[in-house]
Amino acid sequence: DKLWIQSMMQKRLGIPASKLLFADHHMSHAACSFFTSPFEESAILTVDGAGEWSTGTMGHGQGNQITIHKELRFPHSLGLLYSAFTAYCGFEINEGEYKLMGMHPYGKPTMCDRIYELIEVAADGSLWHDMRYFAYHFSRNSTLTPAFERHFGRPARDAKKSDKSLDPFYCDVAASIQKVTEEIVLKMATHAHELTGSKRLGMAGGVALNSVANYKILRNGPFDDIYIHPAPGDDGGAVGAAYWAYNHLLKQPRGPALEHAYLGSSYSDEEIAAFLRKHDIAHRHIADDEEFFDFAARALVDGKVCGWYRGRFEWGPRALGARSIIADPRKPEMKEKLNATIKFREAFRPFAPSVLEERADEFFDIPEAQRHWPARFMLYVTPVREEKRGDLPPITHEDGSGRLQTLIRDTNPAYPRMIERFGELTGVPVIMNTSFNLKCETIVESPDHAFNTFSLSGMDYLFLN
Repeated sequence: DKLWIQSMMQKRLGIPASKLLFADHHMSHAACSFFTSPFEESAILTVDGAGEWSTGTMGHGQGNQITIHKELRFPHSLGLLYSAFTAYCGFEINEGEYKLMGMHPYGKPTMCDRIYELIEVAADGSLWHDMRYFAYHFSRNSTLTPAFERHFGRPARDAKKSDKSLDPFYCDVAASIQKVTEEIVLKMATHAHELTGSKRLGMAGGVALNSVANYKILRNGPFDDIYIHPAPGDDGGAVGAAYWAYNHLLKQPRGPALEHAYLGSSYSDEEIAAFLRKHDIAHRHIADDEEFFDFAARALVDGKVCGWYRGRFEWGPRALGARSIIADPRKPEMKEKLNATIKFREAFRPFAPSVLEERADEFFDIPEAQRHWPARFMLYVTPVREEKRGDLPPITHEDGSGRLQTLIRDTNPAYPRMIERFGELTGVPVIMNTSFNLKCETIVESPDHAFNTFSLSGMDYLFLN
């Protein structure tokens, strides 16, 4: 079907072929990362499943131009390798990779050698797959062959288990593929530095959503600064295609860096009030913001779980304090409560901490948090400082880490101010944050969507603007 995309678009949209410009998939990823970054110059690394024939590229951005120096081609792909293990562990491909990442701290990386028997990895991070073990290059429905299952000793169907159980075997598989992925991505990043000489790195592609690996590159790699777009997957690729055409092809000057992800729709207090009146929904209006923030903070202190809906919708897959479910991160029972009665999802899934940028290093291992923009987009998993783990039990994952989000006041002032007020009441300026949705649903966008999700869950309060 993909062979006929151009003619289909001409027919459906009623426009001539001369009005259609196609951007390479990985160039779009590269442009998304570089042209929205604060860097005048940087190395660029894109890694995903596959786009056209490419599965990864290394390039260099300078001014309004991008040069791709190397590419890795299908079917050899780090993204598809990770997805193969996602399927093997019983999760849905292109949906469950983050579950695999969340499960890995419960296991030990005991199977790395067996994974390396399926692939060859070069010094620059490029890899070759032994395709006897994989089926994705000839099947639309299968990822693995029987040889893969024989190699690891269990059929993949054994992983179709209860959400509440964690089989140690699959936890070890998850830990192993996570470690192998980190090692390969670090090799790629190191070679990108050698290739370009840059001390700055832009990353994109679905693999850039692996927040654990991203932090390892920051800590163990050769770069001083890293930038990752808040939507590094194919959603961000759509933006990258436009930047590529405008900056790279038309050589137009670059615009400002993307400092925040609050780019979506918003609804006024008047629109929200009209919705509540129309459906005769009981509500209270608090006109003064400081009174409102105090009310919200005290509700969290009292153990309430709240839906927080305010301002413009976040761009990308992370809830960043515009459409979030929030709770007190000091209460150990909150993790189980949110997973079981609010989100209705797997018990092992972790929750994110939102923390004021200037206070982040007190609680998490992220010195100079202000310079690390990916943390604003929840794209780093960092260690929770050992002395603070007792203060933050529900957001401290099995391995002592947290997928933090740092907040600056000038891009979304309400959410940081509420967290600051919570900190004034408790001494802990950190909020437990998860996306405002139920399992297998999208993040809420409109007031009616927010109210419907609130009504179907066990949340105590819904804060609308």
